[in-house]
Amino acid sequence: MTVDHRRRKLCIGALAGMGALLSSTAREAQSEPGIKERVIKVTARKFQYTPSEINIRQGEAVVLEFTAIDFIHGFSAPDLHLRADLAPGQLTRVRIPTDIVGAYDFLCDNFCGSEHENMNGKIIVT
Repeated sequence: MTVDHRRRKLCIGALAGMGALLSSTAREAQSEPGIKERVIKVTARKFQYTPSEINIRQGEAVVLEFTAIDFIHGFSAPDLHLRADLAPGQLTRVRIPTDIVGAYDFLCDNFCGSEHENMNGKIIVT
C-alpha cells in the first residue's frame, strides 16, 4: 500500500467521521405525525435575534424557524447541544428539546461585525 493510498483512506475515514458527528449534532426539525408543534419565528440580523427571549413550557413540542436577513449568521445553544447555520433567504428549522426546565443561552457563532458579541438570547423552559 503506497503512502498516497493510505493518506486517501485516512482522509476518507476522517471525513466520514466528521460527517457523522455533524449530522448527530444538527437537529434540523422534521414534523412527526400526530404531534402538534408550536412554531416560533425568529429573525436574525446584524447584532440581534428577534425575539431574543423565547419562553417554552416543559414537554411542549417547539420548532424555531429562523430567517437571516443580511448575513450568514449562526445559532448555537451549547447547553442544548444545538447548532445551525442561518443563510439569508433560507428558512432554517430547529427543534428545541423541552424536557428539562431551565434557562439556556443562545448566540450567533458566525462573526458578523463589531457588535457580534452582543448577538445572543435566552430560551426559558418552565
